[in-house]
Amino acid sequence: MTEQTKPSNAAPQSTGNPQGRRKGLTVIAAAVVVAAVAWGGWHWMVARNYQTTDNAYVGGNVVQITPQVGGTVISIGADDTDYVKPGQLLVQLDTADALVALSQAESQLAQTVRQTRTLYANNAPLMAQVAAKQADLSRLQAEAARTADDVERRRPLTLTGAVGQEEFHHAQAQAKAAKDAVIAAQAAVQAARAQLDAAEATTKGSDSADYPAVLAAAAKVREAYLALERTRLISPVEGYVAKRGVQLGQRVAAGSPLMTVVDLHNLWVDANFKESQLADLRIGQKTELQADVYGDKVTYHGAIVGLGAGTGAAFSLLPAQNATGNWIKVVQRVPVRISLDPQDLAKNPLRVGLSMEVKTDIRDKEGTMLASTPRQSPVAQTSLYEASMPQAEARIAQIIAGKNLPPLTELPALPPQTAPAPAANASQTK
Repeated sequence: MTEQTKPSNAAPQSTGNPQGRRKGLTVIAAAVVVAAVAWGGWHWMVARNYQTTDNAYVGGNVVQITPQVGGTVISIGADDTDYVKPGQLLVQLDTADALVALSQAESQLAQTVRQTRTLYANNAPLMAQVAAKQADLSRLQAEAARTADDVERRRPLTLTGAVGQEEFHHAQAQAKAAKDAVIAAQAAVQAARAQLDAAEATTKGSDSADYPAVLAAAAKVREAYLALERTRLISPVEGYVAKRGVQLGQRVAAGSPLMTVVDLHNLWVDANFKESQLADLRIGQKTELQADVYGDKVTYHGAIVGLGAGTGAAFSLLPAQNATGNWIKVVQRVPVRISLDPQDLAKNPLRVGLSMEVKTDIRDKEGTMLASTPRQSPVAQTSLYEASMPQAEARIAQIIAGKNLPPLTELPALPPQTAPAPAANASQTK
């Protein structure tokens, strides 16, 4: 009990140094102010000159390989991930039906050429017939003129009795017969000339090679030759095979997708900027990009080549119906196409669909927001599919010239593959 009532002699604990606390808070506040000033200076000097987005993806030309004619697959020349060159055989269809159709078309052309030459050859006998009829007419006209002179010479002699009436009537009968013969000969000449004109109407002004029936038969040969060539599916571009779905022995229809060729040498980036960022974007502004696949170790360089004509929502399959009562404002995004430096792509290849981070320098505002001139050159073109026509024309010319060609039993060999000419990035042709 004495211990409970004993007063405590211990002094109270000190609550700290108020002066030191004040200094600490002052240091913290100063650091915050310095950081704010530094951030503001950085934003004013650097950040406000750039627009960035991580909603960006690599785009490229994805070429779908589809047959123009139906058939059975007998050979597949490339598989997924394979590298292919322009003109390389990808899929071969059965050529049996196409070879038969071509043989029939060439036979029909040869027959038409011979029939046409017969038409032209018939003109010479008709011309000779007209000449013969004309000669007969001239002879009969001379005979009619002679008999008419005889009648007129005997007419005054009948009055003196020097010529009898019987002889005079006989001369008149001869003159009338000669006149009738002239009329008949004139009709024969007109009939022969009409027959010649009818024959020349189908042949005049052209030769057998330009005759309409021959041209139609030649067109059938071209059609059959193209059908034969189209059993062979070649790569129109340089790239890599993806999504091969065709199988050996498969019966494919015209237009069915068999595989895809992706050109990884000509890629671009579609960056989806917010609508609040578009005001400072211009065509031609320089851009730095980083791919998630390489991280910040690799930087790509490019430039804006075009801004989209609408937001992604406006062109979606099911566009938003903002006129309904359940409207909620959503910040829209507009696709902006950015080209990539081919040298950067060669050093660090990309794939279609990869994610990118984009930083665009907006200090240069000399460019326009929308393209102001039409494109002067095609986006892409190839002449690989024209290689078969000279061969078809050569066979047609030989058939028209009268040569007996043996029917084709197999496809002509493909032309040798050549390295493609350097092409600009498809997105840089704006």
